[in-house]
Amino acid sequence: MPSLVTSLDIVAVLWFFGIWTGYTLIADSNRLQHRSVLGIMNEHRQRWMQEMLRRDMRMLDGLLINHLQSGIAMFASTSILVVGGLIASLGATEKAIAVLSALPFVGETSRLGWETKILLLLLIFVFAFFKFVWAYRLNTYCAVLIGAVPSSTKIDVAAKDQAQRAAKIANLAARHFNRGIRAFYFALAALSWVIHPVALIIATTWVAIVLYRRDFRSRSQQIIRGIS
Repeated sequence: MPSLVTSLDIVAVLWFFGIWTGYTLIADSNRLQHRSVLGIMNEHRQRWMQEMLRRDMRMLDGLLINHLQSGIAMFASTSILVVGGLIASLGATEKAIAVLSALPFVGETSRLGWETKILLLLLIFVFAFFKFVWAYRLNTYCAVLIGAVPSSTKIDVAAKDQAQRAAKIANLAARHFNRGIRAFYFALAALSWVIHPVALIIATTWVAIVLYRRDFRSRSQQIIRGIS
C-alpha cells in the first residue's frame, strides 16, 4: 500500500504554496504596482471616478458596475460548482484510483493520498469563492458611494472626497477579484499533483511564469500603459 505522502510530495506542496505566496507578495507590492496591469487599471479607475463627478446622468457608471458584478458572480458560481464536483468525487475514490492506476504516467497513490489532493483543490476553490464574493460586495459598496455623490453642479471638496473613496473601494474589489482569478490558475497547477509531485512542481512554475507575463509583460499591459 503506498504511503500517504512522500518526501517529494512534501517538497512539491511547499514549492506550490511558496511560489503562490511569493508571487502574490511581489505582484501586489506597492513597489511594482505601477508596472502591473492591476496597478495601471487602478489609475484608470481613479480617473473614471473623477469623470463620474462631471456627469449629470450616471447611468453609464451604474451599467459598468453591473457588468463587473455579473462577471464576478459568474466566477463565484463556477467556484461553488467545482467545489460540489470535488466533494462528489470523494465518494468515488476507489474508481478514481483504479482509473489513474491504469495510466502509465501516473504514480501510485493511496486512498488517503487521493483525498489529500482533492482536499487541496477544495481549499483553493473555497478560497477563490470567498475572494469573488467579497469582490462582489465591494462593488456593491462602490455603487452606493457613486449614488451618494452630489450632482455635477455641486462639485465641492466633499464630492471629490466621496469619488476618491469610491475609487479606492473599486480598486480593492479589483484586487480581491484578481486574487480569485489567480487561485483558478494555481488550481490548474494543483490538479497536476494527481499525476506526480514533479508534475506539480513543473506546473506551478509554469503558472507563475504565465501570470508574470500576463501581469507585467503582456501586449495588453503595454496598450493600457500607452506604450504601443
